[in-house]
Amino acid sequence: MFKKNGKLVAGLLLSTGLLVACSGGSGAPESSAGTAESETSEGVAQEGLPIVEDQLELTLMAPSTGTEWSDMPALQEYEGMTNIALKYNNPPLSDFETRFNLSFASGELPDFYLAPTGALTPAMEVDYGTQGLLLPLNDLIDNYAPNLKQILEERPDARQSITTPDGNIYALPTISEEYSAAWVTGPIWYNGEWLDALDAEVPKTLDEFYDLLVRFRDDDPNGNGEQDEIPLSGSDGMTYLRQYLVPSFGIKKFDMEEKDGEVRYAPASEDAREYYKFMNKLYEEKLLDQEVFSQSGDQKKAKGESDRLGVYHDWFSYFTSGKEEEEAVTDPMFHPLTSEWQAEPLAPIKTGITRSTAAITTANEHPEATMRWLDGLYDPEIANLMSVGPEGHVWELDDNGKRQYTEAAQGDVEEVRSKVAPNYGLEFPGYHQDKEDYDGPDLTIGDEENPFITFVKQETADKIDPYGEVPLPDLYLSQEEIDKTQAIIGDLETFIEQEEAKFITGQKDINDDAVWEQYLQEIESMGLDTLVEAYQAAYNRWVEAGEQIN
Repeated sequence: MFKKNGKLVAGLLLSTGLLVACSGGSGAPESSAGTAESETSEGVAQEGLPIVEDQLELTLMAPSTGTEWSDMPALQEYEGMTNIALKYNNPPLSDFETRFNLSFASGELPDFYLAPTGALTPAMEVDYGTQGLLLPLNDLIDNYAPNLKQILEERPDARQSITTPDGNIYALPTISEEYSAAWVTGPIWYNGEWLDALDAEVPKTLDEFYDLLVRFRDDDPNGNGEQDEIPLSGSDGMTYLRQYLVPSFGIKKFDMEEKDGEVRYAPASEDAREYYKFMNKLYEEKLLDQEVFSQSGDQKKAKGESDRLGVYHDWFSYFTSGKEEEEAVTDPMFHPLTSEWQAEPLAPIKTGITRSTAAITTANEHPEATMRWLDGLYDPEIANLMSVGPEGHVWELDDNGKRQYTEAAQGDVEEVRSKVAPNYGLEFPGYHQDKEDYDGPDLTIGDEENPFITFVKQETADKIDPYGEVPLPDLYLSQEEIDKTQAIIGDLETFIEQEEAKFITGQKDINDDAVWEQYLQEIESMGLDTLVEAYQAAYNRWVEAGEQIN
């Protein structure tokens, strides 16, 4: 294996500041040195490096974020380690999806794809896999991917989630166990200075939340003598706020979700009506930003920087508040709210699994060697190489053997990274953990973790982790199910987004039973039963796959 002492360790490590030093090593790490062992009859080593004795050339299609991959020191280093040379096809990220689709349409397939997330969808995995364009990877993982195989043994839910309805795995995932991997989106944050001004605490019930918003509106918490405070704000409608508010009404996700083994469409539930009623109340009482359905993220940010927002969403709070990072540790994260509809705190979380980040095509004449190359990305040291490159570019060793930023990187870390290593701005295959869970060589850069990250990790541990539930596992629909539901999903998304805005702003009366019944009938007429049936079947397959794995 690539792993040192056979330990499964982290692929993503946080360094000083907010730089994420993704997974594993520089140079030729000790764990990867030495001669290859257990060679097959085709000359591909099942463990160790190099992967092949006689150099191979493989063709790779992957998106570029600016720098040609052939010029990157990290990939040059990995070529020397593996003895596998790559011929690159690197369309720009903005054009990648088009070029990716064209490669299938034209039949001019590379040996493998890397980091095509968004271009290669789960539905396309099923389609291209059953057409014989993508190679089934099950046996290759078992025999030529020791790192990934061990991860999947320890995370059987991940194997379930990358197995298509025909039982085959056609694409490799990114698996993350970092603190933020469970976030469904950027959290909701409270203005800590406003809480202090009112001697208030973070609410834990829906009633407390409402009462606090009223105080934010009426009690001049920003102290300017004007009633200019906006208690609750967001952008892009309710897209981000909704994720954290609907659990108060017994909803894990305002879409398809699973409850006690049954799949339902949450927007068609009575729980959804209660959510609409509550948000309409906030809007009518000017507790919810009156521009929430029209303003951009920048407009929301301008209000935050003017100290006019009490509760708001963003990935990190200071992105909206404009505070310095060290000051933002006083702005607490949202706590899940209980209510008469939800007796226990509930926080929807993601699986931490991102599917479709690499795939091998049936044009590939060396799939075993390719799988070994890809499996290296799940080794922490090699993955780190793919993120921050070898020594001398982003980092260098000080007199104590500790990694520090180079002079060039101190000027602009991200700019240097983008030219040195390919895992920049992309969803790369790999396995990621927080650095405190990592037991291998120290791959962090700098001496101390950013205090804001320490704060956010603790907030996540206190307010999300104990209450987390996945709304619906990562599922695959069969080709037949895809054909039946594709149009339904698009129509429903558009309809619900429009109706949500109308109910919340009062254009439609959510308290009128006839209006509500008409809303439900329209959802039904779009094919809701067909959609729920398809997702229930996919969920049942996922459960059955788990029973077989376990």
